[in-house]
Amino acid sequence: MRFMIIVKATADSEAGIMPPPEAFEAMGRFNEALINAGILLAAEGLHPSRQGARVTSEAGTLVVRDGPFAETKELIAGFWVISVKSREEAIEWVRRIPFEDGETIELRRVFEAADFAEIVPQEAVAKEQAWRDANQKPITN
Repeated sequence: MRFMIIVKATADSEAGIMPPPEAFEAMGRFNEALINAGILLAAEGLHPSRQGARVTSEAGTLVVRDGPFAETKELIAGFWVISVKSREEAIEWVRRIPFEDGETIELRRVFEAADFAEIVPQEAVAKEQAWRDANQKPITN
């Protein structure tokens, strides 16, 4: 099972304020543990929303709105994608994230090709899964 661990933005992350060096070191140790466990597929931090854009379909037209965006608590500051055996295992990893009080993490299961087997032709499901097997490997040292 793949899970996305979503790091919610804070006023500091939206202001572009970087964490102190010790926070980077702690995060590096956490990332290394994910790598050593062979479960890390991806991990990235995101620039503040003021450097982003939202694209919305409105009456058949794509409308682009530049950031920043309101509601900081709804924004994403970064993420990990991990491959584990269960939701419980994913939660155990989330509990190890070295964050400060007040920071929020959201855990969401990622759809697998097999989740669409009832509505997508089997050949398409198999092709998608083969691509994932060939390209989505855990990060290694």
